[in-house]
Amino acid sequence: MKALLRLFVFALLPLTPLAARGFSHMAAPAAGEGAAAGTGVQFTPLSGKVVETANMGGYTYICLEKDGKKRWAAIPETPVEVGKEITLKPGMEMKNFQSKGLKRTFGSIYFSDGLAAKAAATTGKSSPGSKGSVVVPAEKISVEKAPGPNAYTVAEIHRLKEKLDGKKVVVRGKVTKVAAGIMDRNWIHLQDGSGEVKKGTHDLTVTSHDLPAVGEVVIVSGTLRKDRNFGGGYNYEVIVEEGSVKH
Repeated sequence: MKALLRLFVFALLPLTPLAARGFSHMAAPAAGEGAAAGTGVQFTPLSGKVVETANMGGYTYICLEKDGKKRWAAIPETPVEVGKEITLKPGMEMKNFQSKGLKRTFGSIYFSDGLAAKAAATTGKSSPGSKGSVVVPAEKISVEKAPGPNAYTVAEIHRLKEKLDGKKVVVRGKVTKVAAGIMDRNWIHLQDGSGEVKKGTHDLTVTSHDLPAVGEVVIVSGTLRKDRNFGGGYNYEVIVEEGSVKH
């Protein structure tokens, strides 16, 4: 986060000679070019297929394509393979950002702390609502049940979905998959070791504006809904919506 804040501050302010030595490839737009001063800050999860990359001055510039649209992002230098689907941590948007090292000005670019999760774990051909998106654990998962009167295991939520429909629930689990920025929300798969893989009761999907990383153990609170159909293959026998994620 320090690197991100440092980059953002130097982008907003005129570069001193000392700062220029540390950020020689980056410079704020000149007066009249647009506007670092008028640039809004947006915290947006970024995801898509990598179509172009460039490394410069300790940062990796990435062009992501999603739904036919392309967006640029910059993260601390990281190996990124063209053609791979990736998800980045939420970033700050800047308009008309000039990179002297790359000799180009980006109409819009997001500065992010880096990858939110491994590419293979965050994307897939199946929609988040299809059975094909459910992760079969490669190793045994064992997560202790969350405390409190509204706490349930993943298996209990599936079993009690009729009774719990429309009610607040709390569940602790390991994040096994994340699909970010779809329908203005993130789709998080949780498992705690309970339930049956063959029946799909071992996996619970949560929608949230929070963005945990794959492999993290989190506590989620939200409203349980049964038989939810969002269209386009996003069908759920049970789902937790408007989830709040705590580590």
